[in-house]
Amino acid sequence: MLDEPTNYLDIETLTWLEDYLRAYPGALLVVSHDRYFLDRLVTTIVEIERHRSTKYTGNYSRYIELKAAEYEAQMKQYEKQQDEIARMEAFVQRNIVRASTTKRAQSRRKALDRMERMDKPVGELKKAHFAFEPAFMSGKEVLDVDSLSVTFDPGKTLFRNVTFSLRRGETAALIGPNGIGKSTLLKCLTGSLQPSLGTIRWGTKVKIGYYDQEHTSLNPANTVMEELWSEYPHLEEVRIRTVLGSFLFSGDDVLKKISALSGGEKARVSLAKLMLREANVLILDEPTNHLDLFSREVLEAALVDYEGTLLFISHDRYFLNKMAERVIELHSEGAEHFLGNYDDYIAKKDELAEIAQEQAQQEGTRSASSTERMVQQELEKSGAAAYAAGKQASREERSRKRKLETLEQRITELEEAIGSLEEQMTLPEVYQDYTALQEIQTQLDQHKQELAEVYASWEELMEE
Repeated sequence: MLDEPTNYLDIETLTWLEDYLRAYPGALLVVSHDRYFLDRLVTTIVEIERHRSTKYTGNYSRYIELKAAEYEAQMKQYEKQQDEIARMEAFVQRNIVRASTTKRAQSRRKALDRMERMDKPVGELKKAHFAFEPAFMSGKEVLDVDSLSVTFDPGKTLFRNVTFSLRRGETAALIGPNGIGKSTLLKCLTGSLQPSLGTIRWGTKVKIGYYDQEHTSLNPANTVMEELWSEYPHLEEVRIRTVLGSFLFSGDDVLKKISALSGGEKARVSLAKLMLREANVLILDEPTNHLDLFSREVLEAALVDYEGTLLFISHDRYFLNKMAERVIELHSEGAEHFLGNYDDYIAKKDELAEIAQEQAQQEGTRSASSTERMVQQELEKSGAAAYAAGKQASREERSRKRKLETLEQRITELEEAIGSLEEQMTLPEVYQDYTALQEIQTQLDQHKQELAEVYASWEELMEE
């Protein structure tokens, strides 16, 4: 039984933990807000909401699909019943006073009284909603970091020779193992810490908004209301309350002391202050920590629409995949740069590892005897094409495996959907309703046709 096992782990340790748990022969019960972890690991989701638990088969992404489909189906059933009730009530109203139709009207009224009425399906729980809007636009060149180094004790350097730049509108993720100095680097950028060597040059008209994962800028003695008002005293109370309401602080919640708040509540207060800052450059240190799944999705939506420049640290790989356009990997001896999101970064790292292995093998070959080297040179000349073909074949094999995994996932989804539809067709309210039965049969035929096509593609790939 694991309660938030991925919190505070760096990506390398997260990957090791996932691989270990995937091979674990026992049963697992996990509480987690790490959507990437849930997608890779779990086969069943149990959601606890409004004092009830609901079980869904599949991983997190599948759960989202099933939950949306379930709500849509329930809403259709509810609306259909409401239409039927309205028709019956209208018939009773029109015919109850006529002698010739009174009995029929009374019969409809009794049917209405006996009818088991459905409750209206309830949608998503109330969740925060906000947007980051810059007060003005920065210049094109936002940040230039050159040969940055931080040394705490003589002879103990955290990192050195870190160089990178940011242009307006870019979104970059800063990653690296725990303890390498990612948060320290951000503190250097925001001016709360001085680097030992190197330069930091900000562009024109830059207005920085900084989110600290430790929330050290929050005053524990303040109430939630006072915390925002102390930083933005020119705002009216109604504006402060409106902003806090957007972050789920309503009524007496705004009078809670900061010291009494949970980690998630403190995170929402910090985000509220950040929103009011109207910065055109956001620097975020682990912004999804302590946030529930809904709040993470709202934060992602707000950042996707953000028109400024974004630099963030995160170990949330789902967040990294959705947000990052460029990855900066911090090392003790500098920084490496990768275009794309987290999955692109992993693919590039794997490719670089393969190249390094190939080079190591070639170096080992070169250390053989002079005769062997001469033979090897001749082989390399004649085998260059074979080497390139082998490398291409390796790439194609990886692509084939990824396609197979996608097809197998789709086969599972279609088989579950077909089973669900066939189960619905056995329900009296469905098989007695010709229209509903036809709709389900149409869906069933479509799913079965797609399943046949997917199976054909899967078999073709397996033969390859």
